[in-house]
Amino acid sequence: MTTQDELKQQAATQAAAMVQPNTVLGVGTGSTVAFFIDALGARNREEALNLTAIVTTSNRSKQQLEANGFTVSELAEVDHVDLCVDGADRVDHQLDGIKGGGGALTLEKNVAINAHHNVWIVDESKVVDRLGDFPLPVEVLPVSAAQNFRKFAAAGLQPEFRLREDGTRYVTHYGNLIIDLAVSPLPIPQGLASYLDSTVGVVEHGLFLGMTDEVLIAQANGTIAHWTRR
Repeated sequence: MTTQDELKQQAATQAAAMVQPNTVLGVGTGSTVAFFIDALGARNREEALNLTAIVTTSNRSKQQLEANGFTVSELAEVDHVDLCVDGADRVDHQLDGIKGGGGALTLEKNVAINAHHNVWIVDESKVVDRLGDFPLPVEVLPVSAAQNFRKFAAAGLQPEFRLREDGTRYVTHYGNLIIDLAVSPLPIPQGLASYLDSTVGVVEHGLFLGMTDEVLIAQANGTIAHWTRR
């Protein structure tokens, strides 16, 4: 295990300690979240957490949770989430972020918005002064994807259809397409989010603004930074 992985594991263990017994937990995906799931499983074996339910945003996390002895529910089967632990592709000092690099942004945002408390666990490479340096995913309906693409291009947002390895267009879990906006740094994030929210054909976008409450950051100097929303 590399030093960076050891730091990720430490951050993940801290996040696992935040989980309260008899609650509903949301779990995201990513390399640091994978450490979180294993840490959660170890804690559950030591002291039964008796979680009311667990929902997750990816099949990979679902399989790992089940391998650790947890039963995974669908989001539609719970009326709320007490705590959601996830990663982020980029996060700034205001605790706003970009998510959806893995293509699950719509489910990720639905889980997050229904959570009473959101915690992100990331490594230092994901921290930026201004959001950008990572393509912003926008999930769009296939019927109007071409029109959306042209509109984004005219707005100077540098759109690119996300492709699979075989060169065909990536299709989300919900049967939609993803247009990645390569412009960096992003224009005013709140304004861009409002623009995307009001654009017909856009299902969801990867700007997560004002949604997370705490961020645990594995830093190269060997420490774990703990940021909280003010």
